[in-house]
Amino acid sequence: MTIGDHVFFGPRVGVYTAGHPIDAEVRNANLEYGKPISIGNSVWIGADTVINPGVTIGNNVVIGSGSVVTKDIPDNVIAAGNPCRVLRAITLEDKEYWEEKRREYMEN
Repeated sequence: MTIGDHVFFGPRVGVYTAGHPIDAEVRNANLEYGKPISIGNSVWIGADTVINPGVTIGNNVVIGSGSVVTKDIPDNVIAAGNPCRVLRAITLEDKEYWEEKRREYMEN
């Protein structure tokens, strides 16, 4: 598992690298395998999110609470749901909005 810089995890986030065979006989022989997970820089993962084996989450991503991440998520997006899917890109307008909120906060 690779986790980048400035990654925030909400409570009860599960990051699972282990997988098991679909075939019952092989699975009952206690076969287990692992697939890597990669989480980029500046990522916020909301509470109760599940990240499944083999997933890559890009840089500057927000994953909404309660998501089940089953496939790769690209850079610079907001994604959520079960299964998790991209809702929209993170835009310059988002940056400007949050910079203004930060200025307001710092003035108080």
